Amino acid sequence: MGEWRPDVLGEGFEQQTLPLGRDPEGEVCATLVRSRPHPGARLFGELRDVDVLYVHGWSDYFFQTGLAGFFTERGARFYALDLRKYGRSLRPGQSPGYVAALDVYDADIAAARDAMGTAREGRRLMLVGHSTGGLTLTLWAARHPGAADALILNSPWLELQLGPIGRQALAPLVNARARIDPLGTHPVVDLGFYTRAQREVGTLPESPDGWRPPQGFPTHPGWLAAVIAGHARVASGLDVGCAVHVLLSARSTTALTWSDAMLSSDSVLVVDDIARAATRIAATVTISRVDGALHDVFLSAPAAREAAYAALASGLR
Repeated sequence: MGEWRPDVLGEGFEQQTLPLGRDPEGEVCATLVRSRPHPGARLFGELRDVDVLYVHGWSDYFFQTGLAGFFTERGARFYALDLRKYGRSLRPGQSPGYVAALDVYDADIAAARDAMGTAREGRRLMLVGHSTGGLTLTLWAARHPGAADALILNSPWLELQLGPIGRQALAPLVNARARIDPLGTHPVVDLGFYTRAQREVGTLPESPDGWRPPQGFPTHPGWLAAVIAGHARVASGLDVGCAVHVLLSARSTTALTWSDAMLSSDSVLVVDDIARAATRIAATVTISRVDGALHDVFLSAPAAREAAYAALASGLR
């Protein structure tokens, strides 16, 4: 087993580096962060036999201490995974966030589960994924039936912003370029408005340099092809083999120019398309639409954030 050491989040949080070998850019690792349950909740909490594994979205890392507290106060052991080339796991010379296939993350998740000891100890596994992390965990659960007992998705990126028809039209062009120039550059489409919204509602802490740039990481054809392939798998129908709870904002805002509507809506994804796509991943899917929520519903303004946590608590019951 690896060594747990203090985490950048401070008291109550520890991290462990998970070596994953090498790829063309050098040594690769993931990082597992943990927060232990409160003593009383560990004995009597409703989730005392549950391990939670959280996976972040694109251009992101784990810093949502409030989400950790929600689960640990109910007795769960909470873990969060900074995937390879993100946040705590990003190393000099690496292309941030880049993979050419989303199933590469099977190794990251396997290493995390081994360090958590969930299966060895006979505990239940609850997966929580945000945005691209939600897509990653959805595909992982479908490839590993029976491994997860519940899947909670926070604005999961289950469909391209262009919709199904746009995705199908774009896919051949993206795939062709991915074969020729997988690490080529794309035009910048993130204008930083989502970061601005989080800052204005007061839910975005200062991040270590390079971990969460205001306009996101550069994107590459190989990565986009992998994401579109994931969307196509969702569209064709999956079975993650467990109950699913999806939390989404009630509405989306087009992020072409800044507007105050971005303080109370999802300015990243088209939430109606995500809600439709979510019905294709399991036999039982609960969808909670949270009025006033941002793309990360748990980083919204206070009223919407409280509503998101209330919906999550209701789903757990």
